[in-house]
Amino acid sequence: MDVAITGSSGLIGTALRAALTEAGHRPIRIVRRDPAPGEIQWDVDAGSIDAASLEGVDAVVHLAGAGIGDKRWNDDYKKVILDSRTKGTALIAETIAGLDNKPSIFLSGSAIGYYGPRGDATITEETPVGDTFLADVCEKWEAAAQPAIDAGVPTAFLRTGIVQTPKGGALQKQLPLFKIGLGGKFGNGKQYQSWISLDDEVNAIIHLLTAGVTGPVNLTAPEPVTNATFAKTLGKVLKRPSFFPVPAFGPRLLLGKDMANALLFESQKIIPTVLQASGFTFAHPNLESGLRAVLRK
Repeated sequence: MDVAITGSSGLIGTALRAALTEAGHRPIRIVRRDPAPGEIQWDVDAGSIDAASLEGVDAVVHLAGAGIGDKRWNDDYKKVILDSRTKGTALIAETIAGLDNKPSIFLSGSAIGYYGPRGDATITEETPVGDTFLADVCEKWEAAAQPAIDAGVPTAFLRTGIVQTPKGGALQKQLPLFKIGLGGKFGNGKQYQSWISLDDEVNAIIHLLTAGVTGPVNLTAPEPVTNATFAKTLGKVLKRPSFFPVPAFGPRLLLGKDMANALLFESQKIIPTVLQASGFTFAHPNLESGLRAVLRK
């Protein structure tokens, strides 16, 4: 398959390109810079894209968006987070809708932030949207893909959980303290974390290229854990103690209350109902196997 990818230089996009190539597919990068041969250029701010080069591609995977945890949230950066997702998605969706030879599948990025905090309640794709900043972002992000849906392009939304890899994201930030035995739970540790290994994230995306699935898809492992269990398991894998709790006031002071709550303290117990029903098999269904794989322990 010829698979066009936005966000192809990001954490997931880079791994996806490598896996697609290894599987015999041809990843086609959609880039903001001057394109190399075989790449497609776009400019979200200008609302422009090389639509002719998208004609006939088999699939489009849209992963681009400003990093949620890259900067402290203020009104300006919240706008960047929202606009980078809605404007990019609208541009891709409208372009796809206007093609003569449309892709067979459009996989558009989203996140489990869609659901907001739910305590100990089990969350599936049927759970309604939450009432937080990230929930609002995700709802508008997914809505921006409507032109592709209206044009008859099968569209699935990749509601991605906390991707586990030492190459970036939450785990990369946590590892230094855990490696020296100073890691621990955040707050009381009772909040559920819905995670997925980078390998399973990438393999799930490749699976969805041909699975015939549309609508929201939770990309999370089937066994969410509490933050206290996560800390204990990471310490076990690293063979380090992990009993130093991080008081809630620290991250809230450092990151701001909204950002800290969204990234560290809100509880989401998410099950990948649609993905499992589609026949996907997880390489790392439980946290210990996932951490050992990504950390090669």
